[in-house]
Amino acid sequence: MTVTEIEEISGKRSRVFLDGSFAFVVYKGELRKYEIEKGKELEEEVLDELQNKVLPRRAKLRAMNLLKNRQYTEKQLTDKLLLGGYSQEIARVAVDYVKSYRYVDDYQYAYDYLACYMERRSRKELEQKLLQKGISRETIDSAAGDLARDGRVPDEEALLLGLLEKKYNKYDGNGKISDREKQRIFAYFYRKGFSSELIRKVLKDTFA
Repeated sequence: MTVTEIEEISGKRSRVFLDGSFAFVVYKGELRKYEIEKGKELEEEVLDELQNKVLPRRAKLRAMNLLKNRQYTEKQLTDKLLLGGYSQEIARVAVDYVKSYRYVDDYQYAYDYLACYMERRSRKELEQKLLQKGISRETIDSAAGDLARDGRVPDEEALLLGLLEKKYNKYDGNGKISDREKQRIFAYFYRKGFSSELIRKVLKDTFA
């Protein structure tokens, strides 16, 4: 394959294109070591070493370093590696590696996330946030089910009432507000994932 372009990313790293397509990111020292030059053929043995040894090893180390500072879901970690210039295949190798040591565990992430925020956000809102993080609905449901079996079931009515009292405490002493204000409150909490039935009940019980 022919090296058609070498694009500098920083003083240390460059993107390498083979036959017109992006192939990988390497350090400047590796450009010299493997004699990677624009317009030059890249030997099959060199390409094999880079794709099957050098880059997977580096991606695994990168994944481990990222996980030192915070938790990641599989998708988040994969996306982070892709942004770093690793191919989808190499990113998957690295993620599978850290998964094998349980450093990345979507079920545990979902369980911990739900446990941490269940008294501050609605179940539906938490589900949406976890789905956005790349965790499957099946995994979310499994974690939520285990939380319930552990006796950790949120009281969404009490949660909604507490949020309502905290956010909207400007009604008069008779507990009366306008219909327009009720509609605004309803819309806010509906966007937060609470059911319309529950919101109506709490509004009815709270305001005359």
